[in-house]
Amino acid sequence: MPRNTSIKSVLIIGSGPIVIGQACEFDYSGSQASLSLKEEGIEVSIINSNPATIMTDKVVADNVYLLPLTCESIEEILQKHNIDAVLPTMGGQTALNLCIEASNLGLWEKYNVKVIGVDVAAIEKTENREEFRQLMVDIGVGVATSKIANSFLEGKEAAQEIGYPLVIRPSYTLAGTGGGFVHRKEDFDAALNRGLHASPTHEVLVEQAVLGWKEFELELLRDTNDNVIIICTIENFDPMGIHTGDSITVAPGMTLSDKCYQDMRNQAILMMRSIGTFAGGCNVQFSVNPENEEIIAIEINPRVSRSSALASKATGYPIAKIAAKLAIGYNLDELQNQITKTTSAYFEPTLDYVIVKIPRFNFDKFKGANKELGLQMKAVGEVMAIGRTFIEALQKACQSMETGRAGLGADGRQWRNLDEIMDSLEHPSGDRLFHIKDAFELGVPLESIRKATRIDKWFLVQIQELVHLEQELRRYQLNNIPRDFFMTLKQKGYSDVQIAWLLGNVTEDQVYDRRKELGINRVYKMVDTCAAEFPAQTPYYYSTFEEENESISSDRKKIIVLGSGPNRIGQGIEFDYSCVHGLLAAKECGYEAIMVNCNPETVSTDFNMADKLYFEPVFWEHVREIIELEKPEGVIVQLGGQTALKMAERLEQLGVKIIGTSFENMDLAEDRGRFSDLLKELEIPYPRYGVATSAEEALQVANEVGYPVLVRPSYVLGGQGMSIVINDEDLEKAVVNLLKNLPGNHILIDHFLDRAEEAESDSICDGEEVHIIGMMEHIEPAGIHSGDSSAVLPPFGLSQAVQDKMEEYSIKLAKALNVRGLLNIQFAVKGENVYVIEANPRASRTVPFIAKAYDVPYINIATKVMLGANKLKDFTIERKLKGYAIKEPVFSFNKFPEVDKQLGPEMKSTGEAIRFIKDLQDPYFRELYNQKSMFLNAQ
Repeated sequence: MPRNTSIKSVLIIGSGPIVIGQACEFDYSGSQASLSLKEEGIEVSIINSNPATIMTDKVVADNVYLLPLTCESIEEILQKHNIDAVLPTMGGQTALNLCIEASNLGLWEKYNVKVIGVDVAAIEKTENREEFRQLMVDIGVGVATSKIANSFLEGKEAAQEIGYPLVIRPSYTLAGTGGGFVHRKEDFDAALNRGLHASPTHEVLVEQAVLGWKEFELELLRDTNDNVIIICTIENFDPMGIHTGDSITVAPGMTLSDKCYQDMRNQAILMMRSIGTFAGGCNVQFSVNPENEEIIAIEINPRVSRSSALASKATGYPIAKIAAKLAIGYNLDELQNQITKTTSAYFEPTLDYVIVKIPRFNFDKFKGANKELGLQMKAVGEVMAIGRTFIEALQKACQSMETGRAGLGADGRQWRNLDEIMDSLEHPSGDRLFHIKDAFELGVPLESIRKATRIDKWFLVQIQELVHLEQELRRYQLNNIPRDFFMTLKQKGYSDVQIAWLLGNVTEDQVYDRRKELGINRVYKMVDTCAAEFPAQTPYYYSTFEEENESISSDRKKIIVLGSGPNRIGQGIEFDYSCVHGLLAAKECGYEAIMVNCNPETVSTDFNMADKLYFEPVFWEHVREIIELEKPEGVIVQLGGQTALKMAERLEQLGVKIIGTSFENMDLAEDRGRFSDLLKELEIPYPRYGVATSAEEALQVANEVGYPVLVRPSYVLGGQGMSIVINDEDLEKAVVNLLKNLPGNHILIDHFLDRAEEAESDSICDGEEVHIIGMMEHIEPAGIHSGDSSAVLPPFGLSQAVQDKMEEYSIKLAKALNVRGLLNIQFAVKGENVYVIEANPRASRTVPFIAKAYDVPYINIATKVMLGANKLKDFTIERKLKGYAIKEPVFSFNKFPEVDKQLGPEMKSTGEAIRFIKDLQDPYFRELYNQKSMFLNAQ
């Protein structure tokens, strides 16, 4: 049937700040859903407290409310707007929980608001572990033996009845919070207690543990006619026992028999139909016994899930966009396939390629954290790669990770201690994939690795084959590798860096030149949802090594925007926000805007956001060949964080124009020593400093500048490796550790200004004028990373003289660095003295916050300035902030209860929220301000 015309205004509930287990995939889903509804002429209102997202931008919705996700905020919006319906399925568990709370309070009924995309009863059935288990029994779907427990005694009785090993699953929690395996009776009491406290209803499911079984996910859509389609089947490389968010996943399923797959499809459809009559998206997870293919259901989520973004990017099927249209009444056969433009949305996608997702961890930020993976999610982000084969996609995913790996091994970072390797295989952490390859290289038999990991033999055979290829490659020299064998290596995903390392005594460029001589070129294939059965209209590409290239370069003038890769602490969703605005601005300036990124969670990798999308690693070899094909006017590196910035020097060497601030000036700001020399020349105060390349030099510098000192490496983001030390012994340890992890890096030793306040400015420079877009005062004192500090816009306690100096130094530095575009400067303020700590001529994590607070599209303006399309004088900038805006960091320490939560110069927060206050008497602000007083007094 056609859409429900009575729905003229919809409220979408967002997911709030980024935390482990609920990240920017919901920014993507919410943004897609909003744009989908606006296409239908529906007025869209969004509530979300996250300032770093595109979802909370005026380009996405008609009304954006940056408010706390509470029922009070919901009612405030319902009083202002005549909302017809609420869509709570795009904001993860946070949105669903808030929808239930509002329903229980009678808000939807009071304001005559219809819940669409799901019904509250369906949420209750799926989140309540006992109701879900009983429903599965009733409809004949297998489940693990389990019992519900609402008390310690009930839990003990359940464990005695089921036996060990078992799983504890708390009800109504996100990303496995509070859950875990219990292998021994001695560990049960503590685990049960943890689970009961984690559940808001004080309820857990005590369940039989099916360790070693295979795990699968299915993404489904259903319309009001009860038509159901399967969008994607995702297989976990890792067996049951590791949270799916921490697992390597593969699509389509690689090791399923057709019979098992058909059974799984039928059960998933039955499950979706059994939980309610809603129209929209659904995610179902199954476990399969590898011995006899017995299937049991793990859970069902009647909403867009973490995997929905992955499935959308994997198939080219925009799940959230279609789910939003189904929620307002459309049927699948009435909607158009967004890729082909000729087939209907009722066509199930068909893949003629393989995608691999690998999670990204940040254990380095949580010293002492338990790195073993289990039921509780610990990953902070993920990458996705597309290849013609599993192994090609796997190697490309490894190159995308931003961990310094050139692929799956063959890069000089292998482990060689057999005992440590085998322990890693039995106790999985984020590096287990690499240690499987290390084990094969040491001659460990495949069956021994299978028993240790319980990973399906098919996957292990694929990795073992790499070892055989590498042994064969070592028989050759670069000039005599047979062309067919060279082509095989590239088709197996080997980077030129890996091949150079395996051959020894040759460089990446020499390997690159040799394969070009042999005519071995990267070609690009289109992601088309239908295995080329119908022509695709959307330019969405991945690379491989074959003969036919499907990406034809146009004769338009082009700009390439380099993305920020996987989310991690220090480089999060705010950089994707910047990239999206960069694309929009480039298109407005008449350029063909081309995106290169590998993060499936983000809006920048939505296939209709750029004129052309390359879903590729932001890895030099891949970027270089895209540039050679497209021949752009230039490349924007200023918006994608450190991932993009680190390409600047090689782009410069290749003769590619860097849009905006030049490499030379970006490098000057990044090189802490040279930058301090510039400050001295400009007569701008800065802390006494020195540069060291060894522990001996560091001790000498520290004694010259005076303790306490701030120790930090050059060219890092998020305060990586920074520490404050107070004596020679601590300094020596810090420097030795830095040089071990970042060999060859210069270490900057700054005198640390204790009892100083911290502030920062963001500005735009067009080469002539400088516009200060915002100045912020931090609640926490200097010494705590700016990303972990609460920041107040505009400053609340700095004198006008201090603010004038900050403005003066910002203008001086912008002109001295010849900035074209954005510049972020961080200051230490002691009394009336202002010191510059650092300057970053690029997008910062605070620009989206300022843009949302003042309601000014600053990234759009900065990009047009970078492109030379406009000068600052061309823009009329009106700030709309009345009062103050506060950026408050959000942490995920609950995932790592064993680590030190003390904040310092290395960033630990995973996200941020925004709060508006009218004046400084606001109770929320007074509480923060009291914390500041305590911090300063403690120092």
